Amino acid sequence: MNKLLLAVTVFFSLTSFTPDGGYKVGDVAADFKLKNVDGQLISLGDNKVAKGFIIVFTCNHCPFSVKYEDRLNDLNKKYAAKGYPVVAINPNDPATHAEDSFDNMVKRAKEKNFSFPYLLDETQAIARSYGAARTPHVYIVEKEKNDLIVKYIGAIDDNADDAAAVKEKYVENAVDNLLASKPVNPDFTKAIGCSIKWKK
Repeated sequence: MNKLLLAVTVFFSLTSFTPDGGYKVGDVAADFKLKNVDGQLISLGDNKVAKGFIIVFTCNHCPFSVKYEDRLNDLNKKYAAKGYPVVAINPNDPATHAEDSFDNMVKRAKEKNFSFPYLLDETQAIARSYGAARTPHVYIVEKEKNDLIVKYIGAIDDNADDAAAVKEKYVENAVDNLLASKPVNPDFTKAIGCSIKWKK
């Protein structure tokens, strides 16, 4: 029995890491400093005029993330000028998924003409602290004095396959509510996508 338990423990420790906890709506989120595809280090604190941020954990290889690339560009074009820019973060381990390497991130950002920062979470520390589990996984934060308060966690909308068939635009609704000083409802949805590829 002890050998079996040891084997199970080793198996799970080597296969994947799933963060326990992470941020909940209402929590204070920590800032970070990560490398952008242009080689510059980016932190949320660098943007003094933003009212908040649409933080999206995403990547190159996941089919769900790919389906949302154009929608992320559209979200940034719509809301950056209103104070809520998109900040994309790739947390995946390129050792297991080479398509998610930094060099390939640079290529994808150019190919898709990303209008937002695309950052590498090389240590995966930011994804772990946020509690991100999938790509894409969204966290909307709002500035309140010197703090970043989590206001929404979950999916971008209710239809990954067909943007034209979307009925519930969760992120848009959340940001529109924040801009109107209204409560975000819903403030949590289930993120649908690929599991984050954690380092072993």
